[in-house]
This record gives sequence, structure tokens and C-alpha cells, in this order.
Amino acid sequence: MTESAEERRRLAALLTRDGVLTTPWLRAAVEAVPRDLFLHPGVFLPEGGGKWRPVTAVGSDPDEWVRLAHSNQTLTTQLDGHVTADRVSEPVTGVPTSSSTIPTTVVDMIEKLGIEDGHRVLEIGTGTGYSTALMCHRLGEDNVTTVEVDPEVASRADAALEKAGISTWTATGDGLLGHPRNAPYDRVIATCAVRRVPYTWVRQTKPGGIILSTVGSWPYGTGLAKVTVDEEGNAHGGVIGRSSFMQARAQAVVPVSGDLSARTCYADSEREAKVPVRLLDEWMPAFLVQLAAPGAHLVRATAHDGRPLLYLFDPDRESFAEFIAGDGTWTVRQGGPVPLWDRVEEALLAWRAAGCPGIETVRLTITKESHSYWIDTDLHWEHRLD
Repeated sequence: MTESAEERRRLAALLTRDGVLTTPWLRAAVEAVPRDLFLHPGVFLPEGGGKWRPVTAVGSDPDEWVRLAHSNQTLTTQLDGHVTADRVSEPVTGVPTSSSTIPTTVVDMIEKLGIEDGHRVLEIGTGTGYSTALMCHRLGEDNVTTVEVDPEVASRADAALEKAGISTWTATGDGLLGHPRNAPYDRVIATCAVRRVPYTWVRQTKPGGIILSTVGSWPYGTGLAKVTVDEEGNAHGGVIGRSSFMQARAQAVVPVSGDLSARTCYADSEREAKVPVRLLDEWMPAFLVQLAAPGAHLVRATAHDGRPLLYLFDPDRESFAEFIAGDGTWTVRQGGPVPLWDRVEEALLAWRAAGCPGIETVRLTITKESHSYWIDTDLHWEHRLD
């Protein structure tokens, strides 16, 4: 494990310089844990045209591989739920389904988790096992339980952890139910995004314990929620910043497909939008959409004549909003039992009237009945769990 020592020190120095790595124990962990051990058999690097180029440890120059492994970037390790870099020889298309997250994010989340000696931690989403190893460096392998939905990914992580001299408790499952071993936990950390924090995680966390998870289902417009569990079994906190992770597979959104024109054929109303629809391209407005209309999917498509098409769909409520660009204006057609754009527009207008507060102003309370989000006292959303 000594051949990557220089690159590990370089990565630690980079993260320290950027203000992400601040605690001595975590710097020692970054310097001690070889990230390259957790990237076998290889990674995919993005290429033009939506393709991914496979790079394997065996087929690469050892020095170049170690430098790549310890670079401050996310490295995709699986496509489409089964394709790994050793199974292809040429660039391929595919959707990333597992990765080693950029060290900036990994380290920042662990810093925010506030780990202390003796803590028991539940990690949702083992992935490559790199973040697991960093936490085990402080807590010991017996105090870290990690859950991974993909058996193949879990197997590779276990092998990498074993090479690093760690035999922590790795469970296979969707993670949304947590894991009884070592519960109740002092800390719960999710390295995947969820639409809402499962109440099971709250039940498995000690009073005073912390849960850290990315919330939201859009590929952008998601936030890092940090909540503390109280004596009554509720959790209170808020969104402490932007965050972007792959969706937990058990909560992954099924893309809207089929004949979109047929889905939007019959509208109940048609009017001019009161706010620019392009606000949905911005991070905080996108997060607000998911609060105001939690089942809404933003869908982009192209007409036969090349015109861009833009929709909001809520498949569960059989509702839609279609946006038609005009000369500096937008026309909105809505259909179904839920007026999606009315709800979203009301939230966006209130947000703008409040001075466009950032995502860090969002507060959150979780009970067994609901999730409540609010900004000050004027903006409030409740998501019932029934």
C-alpha cells in the first residue's frame, strides 16, 4: 500500500487547502487509505457523444492509475447496473449506476457528520467502500455498518475493504429500512439520494444522533439534509447545502415515456405563466418544485420538427403541465386532478417575494406522520407519509 502514499498526501493537502478537510483524524485517514484499492477492476471516464471510456488497473501504467485514483473527481465504476470496465474494451454508452464520489464531497460529508470516538455509524450505500474505510479508520470496523443494494457492488467493496485490512459489517439490501445490527446508531449517513428520509432511519438513531442525507429526486436541485433526533422520536434540522448523488434504487424515479402528445391532449386550463419557466433550470427553484409538487417530473423532449418540448408530469396523480414558449412569454396548459403549475408557481412567487433565499434557509422536521419543510414562517410544505 506504500506506492500510493505520495498521491494520498497530495490529495489530503489539496482538500485541506480548499477548506474541506479540517480535522486531524480525517486527514490521517485520507493519507492512510488508498483510494486505488476501491476502484478495481476499473473506472469509466466520460467521452464526447455521451460515451464512457473504460480504464482498468491491469491495463494502465501503474503510476498513471494511482494518480487517476487519487484525483479529486468522481469516478464511475458501473454502467446500467451491471457493466464494469473490465467487460468492455471500447467506449460505450450507458447510465452510471455506481461510482466513487469525488473526495471533496466524501470528506465534506464525513466532516459534517461529527464523528466521535465510540460512535456507531450506519452507512446507506457502500458503493466502492472508500468512505466506509475512512470512517473505520477512526471508529474501528466493529462500529461501522454499511448497506449496499447491489450484491455485485457489495462483493467488490468487501474485497477492497479486506485488502485494506478492514472487515466491517456489510449488508445487502435497499438500505431504506436501515439495519438492526448495532442499532440504535449515533450517526446515519446516506451516500445516495432519497425523495424523503425514511422514518426507519429516525427510529434507528439515538436521541441526539444525527442523520445526513441528500434529499430530492431530480438530477439537480437536491439538498443535503442534516437532522438531529430528539427524545420523542422526531428529527429536526434543515438543508445545509447543495448535494448531488445517484438515487437510491428503491426510490429511483421511473422516466416518463410513451406518446407525450397523447398524455397532454386534453387540458383543463390554458394561461400565461406568471414566472419564467426557465427558473426550473436553476438549483433552488428546482428544489422548491419538489417541495410544492413532490411527485412532479420535469420532462424535456423534441418534436418531429425539432422544436424543444417541456413538461411537468405527476404520473401518480395523472396530472400534467405543458409549457409553450412564445415571444418572451410562456403559455401553460394544465390537465388532471392536480394543477401542478399553479402549486409550483405559487411557491416560486412566494420565494421571489421573500428575496430568493438560498437552499440553506430550508428547515425540516421529520415525524412518523410527515415531513415538514419551511423557510421562515411564510413558506411551508407538508408531505404526509400516509
